[in-house]
Amino acid sequence: MALDFDQELTQWVRTYTKEMLSWASRRTSNVAVAEDLVQETFLVAAEKISSFRRDSHPRTWLFGILNNKIAEHYRNESRMQTSSLEPEDPALGIFSNAGDWKPQSVPLPWQPNDEHLLDNALFVRVFEECLAELPQEWHRCLTSKFIENRSAEDICQELGLSTTNYWQIIHRAKLKMRTCLQHHWFEKDK
Repeated sequence: MALDFDQELTQWVRTYTKEMLSWASRRTSNVAVAEDLVQETFLVAAEKISSFRRDSHPRTWLFGILNNKIAEHYRNESRMQTSSLEPEDPALGIFSNAGDWKPQSVPLPWQPNDEHLLDNALFVRVFEECLAELPQEWHRCLTSKFIENRSAEDICQELGLSTTNYWQIIHRAKLKMRTCLQHHWFEKDK
C-alpha cells in the first residue's frame, strides 16, 4: 500500500506544484519563500497521506495545507519582529504638530485621466514596485484587503493580528503607498 501512496504523491507533485508555487508567490511576494512553503506542504502531505480520507479533492486538501503553511509563515514573522525593528511610521513628517498637512505633503488633486491608471502598464509597474517596498506584513494586509477583498477578521486570523494592529498597519501601508506613488508617478515629471 505504501507504494500506492508514493505513486499518488508523485502524481500530485507533478500535477499541482506549478499552481501551488504561483499561489504561494502571490501570497508572499517572495519566490524563495513560496518554494519553501510548497515543499513543506508536500512534506506534510507525505506524512499524512495515509490519513487522507478522500472526502475532498487532493487539490483542495493540498491547498488547505499550503494556506495553513502561509498563515504559519506570517505568524512566525510577526512574532520575530520587535517594536524596535518596526518600520518608521510613514505619517511622521507629513503632518505638523497641530495635525495639519505640511505644505509639501498635501496630496495632489485627483486628475480626470487618473481613473484609468490600472490600464497603464507603466503605472502598474510603479504600483507593484511601491507595493514591494512595503514590509511583508503590511504588503500582505494591503493586498488581502484591497486586491483579494478579504474581510479584516479573516486577515487578522490568518496573520495572528489584533484588530487594532491590523487597522494601524492598513493605515500606515496606505500612507506609505500614497507617498511612494506620489513621488515615483504623480510628481515624477515635476
